[in-house]
Amino acid sequence: MTVPMDGPWLDEAAGRLIRPYTVSGGRTRPTAELDLMSLVMATGAASQMYFGPEHSEALGLCQGPTSVAEIAGHLRLPAVVTKILLSDLMDSGAVSVRPPHNFDNPSDCSLLEAVLDGLRRQL
Repeated sequence: MTVPMDGPWLDEAAGRLIRPYTVSGGRTRPTAELDLMSLVMATGAASQMYFGPEHSEALGLCQGPTSVAEIAGHLRLPAVVTKILLSDLMDSGAVSVRPPHNFDNPSDCSLLEAVLDGLRRQL
């Protein structure tokens, strides 16, 4: 299986060259509780903290409301590492997070059909 070249962070044979624990600074837990369906959006506020390239890339994905799961997919990082990056951005005021809506019935057919329709449009 080959990995497409996406700049210096990926190698065709080895995959990601930067390990996830390096991206998160060795941390294993985010400072904020984030659900995979939480919506993240950039606030436009300038951060006083220095962030690495992964933080900048995550921030760039948050110009409109974007779920944590979608950001993790675009970054090609594990969800927990993505949550750590996003919690850093939250702590600096660069992004705001809205919790997911609570669904009374997660097995509601109309909800499942809407998800299936969205997935089909992506393919």
